Amino acid sequence: MSFIRYILWGCMLSFPLVMQARLEAADSIISRMHHAASQYMDFIHEYRAELYIKAQLDIIKKNRGFRFIPGLFRTPKDANRFIVETYSDLHYTAPNIYDQKIKAYTGTLGEAREIPGITDYFNVNIYAPYLMGQRLLSPLAPNSNKYYRYAIDSVSCDRQQRIEYHIRFIPRNKSFQLLDGRMTITEGVWSVREISFKGQADLLLFDCRITMGDIGTDTEYLPVKNDINASFAFAFNIMEGYYESSLTYKEIHHRRNTPEDSISKPNYNLTASFSLQCDRQAYTKDFARFDSLRPTPLDNSELYIYKRYKARMDSMKYIQKETTQPFKKNIWGSVGDFFLTDSDWKLSNNATLQNSPFINPLMFSYSKTTGIAYRQDLKFNTTFRNSQSLHVGTRLGYNFTHNEFYWNVGAEYQYWPEHMGTVKINVGNGNRIGNSRIIDELKKIPSDSIIDFDKLNLDLFKDLNFEISNHLEITNGLSVGLGFMFHRRTPAEHPEESFRQVELPENVAEGLQANIRPQYNSFAPHIRVEWTPGQYYYMNGRQKINLKSRFPTFIVDYERGLRNIFKSTGVYERIEFDMQHHIRTGLLSNLYYRIGMGLFTNQEETYFVDFVNFRKSNLPEGWNDEIGGVFQALNGRWYNASPYYVRGHISYEAPFLVLRHLIKYTNHVQNERLYLNMLTMDHLGPYFELGYGIGTFVFDMGLFLSLENFKQIGFGYKITFELFSK
Repeated sequence: MSFIRYILWGCMLSFPLVMQARLEAADSIISRMHHAASQYMDFIHEYRAELYIKAQLDIIKKNRGFRFIPGLFRTPKDANRFIVETYSDLHYTAPNIYDQKIKAYTGTLGEAREIPGITDYFNVNIYAPYLMGQRLLSPLAPNSNKYYRYAIDSVSCDRQQRIEYHIRFIPRNKSFQLLDGRMTITEGVWSVREISFKGQADLLLFDCRITMGDIGTDTEYLPVKNDINASFAFAFNIMEGYYESSLTYKEIHHRRNTPEDSISKPNYNLTASFSLQCDRQAYTKDFARFDSLRPTPLDNSELYIYKRYKARMDSMKYIQKETTQPFKKNIWGSVGDFFLTDSDWKLSNNATLQNSPFINPLMFSYSKTTGIAYRQDLKFNTTFRNSQSLHVGTRLGYNFTHNEFYWNVGAEYQYWPEHMGTVKINVGNGNRIGNSRIIDELKKIPSDSIIDFDKLNLDLFKDLNFEISNHLEITNGLSVGLGFMFHRRTPAEHPEESFRQVELPENVAEGLQANIRPQYNSFAPHIRVEWTPGQYYYMNGRQKINLKSRFPTFIVDYERGLRNIFKSTGVYERIEFDMQHHIRTGLLSNLYYRIGMGLFTNQEETYFVDFVNFRKSNLPEGWNDEIGGVFQALNGRWYNASPYYVRGHISYEAPFLVLRHLIKYTNHVQNERLYLNMLTMDHLGPYFELGYGIGTFVFDMGLFLSLENFKQIGFGYKITFELFSK
């Protein structure tokens, strides 16, 4: 055990009292620091404060692509330095809920946009395990010595003769999840006086310095100043920002340690924690008002930025010429924005129209089974005076590998916002699907044989579907949906082209051909029950907003096909069960699991098995990484080839699993993931997929090995882009 011996000569010279030399083990100091931090993490139960932020933004280098970077702003050619000031109400509720509302804004930018993501760095509880939501592991978190090395640089005294330890913390591994910095801890109370740290998140380099309140005051465990230097670089564009912020606290409520608190019933309504979000008052842009809001006056360099901005605005009135050239530039600039950036049009005070960029690599995904796919989204949203709302969305997409175009139009009208009462209408062309009467023919093939669907040229059918349903939350966490689904399925290719070059047993080929029709219609009412115990939520006016839960979500879906409605012939019953759960297993680790099963019964004159929870989507969506929770190497024809299925998925996510032992520079890898997918169904079982994936701020990637019937080994992969994704 290493020891630190300090004789505090400075303190002895400053005060008449003779102080005894302190002997303290370094690991004991770190242990006390972590123990105290766990107590202070939620010691402040709630506070309200006024937050002032002043930012100076400098464009160091930019090219033609600068204007198309999502989240940034358009700048004039002759200006590279800007200033922004904001004044906000800040409401904090333990454990880590921040509700911020800008009340006043001024600056030399056309709109209140800054370096992407920088706003989160002003909402920091340094004693919480994470400094930013679920990112950036705090060096004060319990058991964080697994990820950090600590060293005591020096010891000093404050004006009250209290000993202060200046501690350096260094990441054990290179990772964007970890920080490098220093902090000052006061002996006895073991609270932080100041902490500074630097790191990188996505495209942002940051260096933060947080000053805490004085010992013995209400702000001892709260930040009073937060200064940040940030640098943002992308595609040879470089931008730097210098931020100064200060907090003035109006209300501070400490945690109550009473027996009643520990046994009281959990309150899942967190509306009080989001009170500012419910206030829709517009903020002011009055420059003169900031003279009374600034903690310190502007310096000469900052005043000069404002002066140049005012002169530039005044001169614009005289340099505009009545020619067609500026008009052409504006037209082409608007066209460029439409194709390369997110567009958001405000049609009225309560209505907006949004579309994703047409030319953007983030709209593409790629996998072995689905190939290259592209999507485009268009959304219309409007809110009415009584908090009712209407949302209309269109998704267009194209699969380049299979040459398939797909579309979907959906509308949601929320008529009872307190109980999330919503009427939904959806119409689209859906996935191409195989004729499921093949199941009977497959049973004629020996069960120990492996079916190669690529060689078996089965007929595919196009699917035009229409759905209308009503969803209502009966009680918190329990919702019920009622509706009906209509399908019209027609052959994707002419039936005469089927089985021309396929070698099949004669009885199998005849059975498959005999069940082909020019069109199949089905009409089916359905009910869906979804239950999430312990569902946290808050009320935004009359609107109920669900948050997370510590418990799994259970879903039961039942559908009954009826005959002679819209010329339908499909008579069947479908029932499915699904359960999903997310468990945080450690400081930086997460476990996801999913269990599901489905069954088609009472089939009469129906030839399609189309499950809701088990299907091959054109753009499959998994868990938070869009890779887990679905099968990545399974041939798409299997999804409609069995009247039942039982599935299971497990995904474990954590940094430093494998790569830190193999590759030196792994800081760009934010998480590593292990996947296990299991499936059993008619004529296929058991089926396993074992996968490994990495997550970065640019892309997520997963590689999978599959084992089919303990005989055939396959391979699959999936890549999705994450850069600038919302």
